[in-house]
Amino acid sequence: MKKTAARIDRSTTQFFAALDEKIAALQAGSSDVIRLDIGSPDLPPAGHIVQELSRSASQPGHHGYQAHKGPPSLRQAWAGMYQRLYDIDLDPENEIIPLLGSKEGIFHITLALVEAGDVVLIPDPGYLTYTQGALLAGGEPYYLPLLPGNSYLPRLDEIPPEIASRAKILWLNYPNNPTAAVAPLVFFAQAAEFARRYEILLCHDAAYSQVTFDGYTAPSLLQIPQAVEVSIEFNTLSKSHNMAGWRVGAALGNAQALRNLHKIKTNADSGHFLPILEAATAAMSGDQGWLTERNRVYSRRRDVVLEGLQRLGLAAETPRGSLYVWAAIPLGWDSLDFCSTVLEQAQVSLTPGTVFGAHGEGYFRISLTTGEARIAEAFQRIASSGLASPLEVIYSSDTQG
Repeated sequence: MKKTAARIDRSTTQFFAALDEKIAALQAGSSDVIRLDIGSPDLPPAGHIVQELSRSASQPGHHGYQAHKGPPSLRQAWAGMYQRLYDIDLDPENEIIPLLGSKEGIFHITLALVEAGDVVLIPDPGYLTYTQGALLAGGEPYYLPLLPGNSYLPRLDEIPPEIASRAKILWLNYPNNPTAAVAPLVFFAQAAEFARRYEILLCHDAAYSQVTFDGYTAPSLLQIPQAVEVSIEFNTLSKSHNMAGWRVGAALGNAQALRNLHKIKTNADSGHFLPILEAATAAMSGDQGWLTERNRVYSRRRDVVLEGLQRLGLAAETPRGSLYVWAAIPLGWDSLDFCSTVLEQAQVSLTPGTVFGAHGEGYFRISLTTGEARIAEAFQRIASSGLASPLEVIYSSDTQG
């Protein structure tokens, strides 16, 4: 076989795909692994969403190919949700493109815009697909440190002008994965102005915008006046409506960027399953009251995590959004070794901070997608293993991510 494409040499197998294999091997040996690593919601969608899926799937004519933009009712539902949550008016025909989950769109917008020599501005630590998309497109990632001393917001004024002038995309993500930080509207306004100055497409990954706690409401980038001229926002029902496996998302905002994304999609996929799209429409248009109680469940789990960390002498801030707690590792460890040892000795799976970038060193991420009793058991196992009982900790500083 001839040599593979150079773009494959620039990429790696996604961390969680390799982790799944390792955990499967442990479970095959009768290990009871508690997974606090990946952010896959364990709770189901509301009953009326599942009922609509079943109703639509029972229709004989609902099993063929669908238009790449989905039915008009789906795009109208996305527009309606943005109007209800953010008082934003979006054109369903030109400013909304349905996606097979937001990850797909995040990857494909990079392929649509980036080529050799282009820079992609990426938060560090940050979601893995920002980097992998840039590398596979032949672009050059330029990492923006997210430091606790700046509330995990990138310092846009520290980006060298020669780098900014070569940049095609600037990625933001709030509530943030992995740090769980949130961003105020004033920061979004500054980012939009930066993007306008350097003619960059500002891309905001808003996957966790409806997973919030303690009365906090996450804003949308598109609330900034004229942001739509330089921005698109990626949203998904994976986290907001417990529909991760359904693969339902959307890109919303700048019409020209969405047309370019649509060109890629028409060659890369063949649309989605109509019953899923009709159930997604019901999810966004129907009763939303159940999300309040769902967020209370996550809030209680968050508190169990924070109590467990405190008992072990480990430091973490209290998140106001996302599905994660970002915690400092004990002194004397690096992130990967600590998490690997916890998995081997306590059968608890955590995510090392370095998975998300070099500035993730010194931290690990805990997911809230496991029940309270299992979370408590996980921390008891860690304590019993002697890995943290109690320990000196690395506290946050401006030199750490």
